Amino acid sequence: MAEKPKMAGIPEKIREIEEEISKTKYNKRTQSHFAILKAQIAQLKEKQMARGRGKGKTEGYTVKKSGDATAIIVGFPSVGKSTLLNDLTKQHSAVAAYAFTTLTCIPGMLEHKGSKIQVLDVPGIIEGAASGKGRGREVLSVAMSADLVMFVLDVFQVSQYHVLMKEVRDFNLRLNEEQPDVRIKRKAKGGLSIGSTVKLTRIDLDAIKGILHEFRIANADVVIRTDIGPDQLIDAIEGNKRYVRGLVVVNKMDLVGPEELERIRKEIPVDVFVSASEKIGIEELKDALFERLGFIRVFCKKHGTRADLDVPLILRKGATLKDMCDKLHRDFAGKLRYAKVWGSSKFPGQEIRKLSYVVHDGDVVELMLS
Repeated sequence: MAEKPKMAGIPEKIREIEEEISKTKYNKRTQSHFAILKAQIAQLKEKQMARGRGKGKTEGYTVKKSGDATAIIVGFPSVGKSTLLNDLTKQHSAVAAYAFTTLTCIPGMLEHKGSKIQVLDVPGIIEGAASGKGRGREVLSVAMSADLVMFVLDVFQVSQYHVLMKEVRDFNLRLNEEQPDVRIKRKAKGGLSIGSTVKLTRIDLDAIKGILHEFRIANADVVIRTDIGPDQLIDAIEGNKRYVRGLVVVNKMDLVGPEELERIRKEIPVDVFVSASEKIGIEELKDALFERLGFIRVFCKKHGTRADLDVPLILRKGATLKDMCDKLHRDFAGKLRYAKVWGSSKFPGQEIRKLSYVVHDGDVVELMLS
């Protein structure tokens, strides 16, 4: 009696669909088919992650968050993460010329332009981290709670960037992406009602319906307010993605010439080149972290005195007077009568009475409380 063929596992099914995608020419006629295949992959990957979570308890790294933001250093083993942490924060993280030197999560504090950025050095990850290889799940679980993920790459192995991007995406992290503005309201009957407030250039109605069908959404009101593609629609349906800032750092720049650095810049989206061992590019990296986190500096002034320009209040771009009040004290917003603003206001010392007023980098603000 012939043996029954074994059922393909989830990884095999994913590979089969990915192979089908690679062999299919993308055009308007096949757009809907592509979208459905991507939806199938997304569901298989979610099942894969759920099974991984179910295989006993996975211990993560517990780190108490502190400072104005938290950045995590993510990369393969032996790319110089620990040396870079030491350069940025003066924290002593063990450094050695072999893989997996860092065996736990080591925090350090970077103080720059008045801000305090907690930087975390974690063990290196490898391909397959999101599905549980190495200590991938533990590392990526820390990344899920960070404000910024900093990829660190070896100048001789920059192709690892694509592996890291795949791993963080598979773990439901979205770096430097805006959360798609898609509203899906399920209902008991009535079929699908799909509307958009913008012109959709990357997905058509058939593809939208195909993806919704794959997720067994037959009755819903769908409103799309951003020009999304299939991946963004799938993310909106699953609703379990975390959107964080990302930074790409290439280390060991001192070992290659300027022509090679320029070639690398064309191959991957490099933000900063550094040499952690030679302490080259460290100040540029600090500036890049400050900028990518969207920090602004606002200076507080007491009535009748000059503003203390040495101790800024760190806020994010787009912050309002209410955000400023809340950071200073939870009761300040309720007690604010008005504020005087020097800097971005129409004239020096302008009285502002709206908590929704947006402050800007370099503003001097005097709060008048009741």
